[in-house]
Amino acid sequence: MKANPRVLAVILAAGDGTRMKSARPKVLHKVAGLSLVGHALHSAQAAGVSDLAVVISPDRPDVASEVASLAPEARCFEQHERRGTAHAVLQAAPAIAAGCDALVVLFGDTPLVRPETIRTLAGSVNAEQAVTVMGFTPADPTGYGRLLVENGALLAIREHKDANEAERAIRLCNGGMMALRGDVALELLQAVRPNNAQGEFYLTDCPELALARGLRAGFVEVPAEEAQGVNDRVQLAACEAVLQQRLRLMHMQAGVTMIAPETVFLSLDTVIARDVVIEPNVVIGPGVSIGDGAVIHAFSHLEGARVGAGAGVGPFARLRPGATLGEKAKVGNFVEIKNADLGPGAKVSHLSYLGDASIGAEANIGAGTITCNYDGFRKFRTEIGDNAFVGSNSALVAPVRIGEGAYVGSGSVITEDVPANALALARGRQAIKADWATQFRAKPENIAKSKGASRKEKG
Repeated sequence: MKANPRVLAVILAAGDGTRMKSARPKVLHKVAGLSLVGHALHSAQAAGVSDLAVVISPDRPDVASEVASLAPEARCFEQHERRGTAHAVLQAAPAIAAGCDALVVLFGDTPLVRPETIRTLAGSVNAEQAVTVMGFTPADPTGYGRLLVENGALLAIREHKDANEAERAIRLCNGGMMALRGDVALELLQAVRPNNAQGEFYLTDCPELALARGLRAGFVEVPAEEAQGVNDRVQLAACEAVLQQRLRLMHMQAGVTMIAPETVFLSLDTVIARDVVIEPNVVIGPGVSIGDGAVIHAFSHLEGARVGAGAGVGPFARLRPGATLGEKAKVGNFVEIKNADLGPGAKVSHLSYLGDASIGAEANIGAGTITCNYDGFRKFRTEIGDNAFVGSNSALVAPVRIGEGAYVGSGSVITEDVPANALALARGRQAIKADWATQFRAKPENIAKSKGASRKEKG
């Protein structure tokens, strides 16, 4: 293979959600916050492939939309008839015919394949070797096609149902993925014939077809988990478990502390800087980045949020998409932040909701404060200046601005802008009636009720 090979990845993503018992196609179910087909696209992109082609069902614009959103450069091809894996790859014939040094076939329901494996497969086809198959050794090989190998060369892939006793004793199995040398890929694929009761065209025939043309076939063995596919919800959960463990290990090895890592759930795109501490039972959805030295306390949920260096989140906090916390900002227990920016050192310590808001540096938001950002039709923004102080149990009715250094008295409903360094009070004036409680209790009807209650308690 030359120094900078042109690699085409064809991802097979046709099918529906029948076996998943779902109205959603299988490849759109998610693992670690990303669709199954998204994992195939991500791995291919990370492997540095030059071109992407995705084969989808004709009635799945949702899959085409997912592909376009994740890899705009990818071309989608429709498979109108389900006639086997080789037939599926041939739907991308125009992309293959455009030329490449290596064609790598991936599957949209196999999310654990590493970019390194794709690079290895693509780099293994050369002047001597025209086909390379991904192999693995499962704990139980029953049902898998066996790789028939002699002197390091792959002679054939024998399906389990067609294998004799000696062949079934082989533990090296077909992992599905395959690389074909670009100049012979179309020839080999078009030579596949439906030599089976199902009348389907199988990609697994390619090694024998290569040998028949005097070309060599080989294999690359990978850990069994990489070949793990998804056909039902049980397998989906199994892949989730494997990928979560990978992500936890990666982040801990990069300098992140997880007190109970098995209780922390991450997304594939989660970015965590060093010296971050994550306490137990934290869920991190897609689109989250966490800066140096931040602490994510227990039972917090983050999605689409940016957490600055040294900031604190939780416990029991929720950061929704658009939440941005500045350096050393604090979001405490039972606080929800959505589409809001907290400046450096700003504090929202407990029992508050801030949506569509900008909170200045060192501002303090008291317990029970909410921004009233929605009128039933439109969203409005609240702006709170640097060093402002909002007292507990206040409602800020947007659009409204609290000036720099201003104070809002506890229990206020603020509907108008508050100038810098001013005090805003928007609540009823407190009135005190001396000895009122004594007089109230002394009324005859209240005395009678009090005696009746006392007798019931004694009885």
